[in-house]
Amino acid sequence: MTTTTGKASAVLRQAILKTAGSHRARRAIEATPLTRSVVDRFVAGEDVRSAVTASDRISGTGCLVTLDYLGEDTTDRARAEHVASQYVRLLDALAAAGLTSAAEVSIKLSALGQALPADGAAVALDNAQAICSAAARAGTTVTVDMEDHTTTDSTLGIVARLREDFPQTGAVIQAYLRRSEADCRDLAHAGSRVRLCKGAYREPASVAYQSRAEVTDAYVRCAEILMEGEGYPMLATHDPDLIVAGRRIAADSVRPADAFEFQMLYGIRPGEQRRLAAEGHRVRVYVPFGEEWYGYLMRRLAERPANLVFFLRALTSRN
Repeated sequence: MTTTTGKASAVLRQAILKTAGSHRARRAIEATPLTRSVVDRFVAGEDVRSAVTASDRISGTGCLVTLDYLGEDTTDRARAEHVASQYVRLLDALAAAGLTSAAEVSIKLSALGQALPADGAAVALDNAQAICSAAARAGTTVTVDMEDHTTTDSTLGIVARLREDFPQTGAVIQAYLRRSEADCRDLAHAGSRVRLCKGAYREPASVAYQSRAEVTDAYVRCAEILMEGEGYPMLATHDPDLIVAGRRIAADSVRPADAFEFQMLYGIRPGEQRRLAAEGHRVRVYVPFGEEWYGYLMRRLAERPANLVFFLRALTSRN
């Protein structure tokens, strides 16, 4: 029964991720009046002011924040520079509000020009450096998100370049990639901030584990490598079993509560976020904002069937 359910969930997940790339599906969903109520659960708003307001509210619960200005796969240099400027505005606003002790930012290199022909990596690096400079002035840090597997080497290379001037720049590893244990070993050194997530992109079996059990086991192996290293692990998960495993691994590694953190998405298990924070754990909430919410929302729906049920109920509700 469990195997059948797991296979059904995997098929549903792949179908949702395929929908994320469908312009027709996007137009249909965006045209649905009740979509906004669903988006508001997972996205803090569309502008900097909304992001700052959400950060203030979340920090008041004892949790930390990382903010993501939504957008990816930018193929226009002007758009990439616009995204960078929005991050600079955000960091200035966080500093003005006195929130940079609790809030950092997360960036996607694809939104900063990584996919531009010929010089995409250089453009993304320049824009990321501008954001890191603004973060340093504001007194906070930047974490570079990981995207689909074809960008992994480029992204890790840019992170290495950024760390030359901004050593606190965070990296992200996706546990479902078969290469990730080796990447964790390379990154588990002193001063290295590493977010470990399961992974939310549609990847082929040749490069990524496909079943839930395989991904969970890979996540635990990667977490053990990071916890046993000298860096700062950031365990991004909502899975209760993985949260228990993370606490156990930290205890086995004699790692104090302030030497690692849990990370969870905005709008998902907020009660658990507050509970862990109240128990003395560092908990950071990943808060997306901006107009380009569609791809992000589709990945959130793919991650948990409960999210899809919530979405469908909202779309079919008469209230």
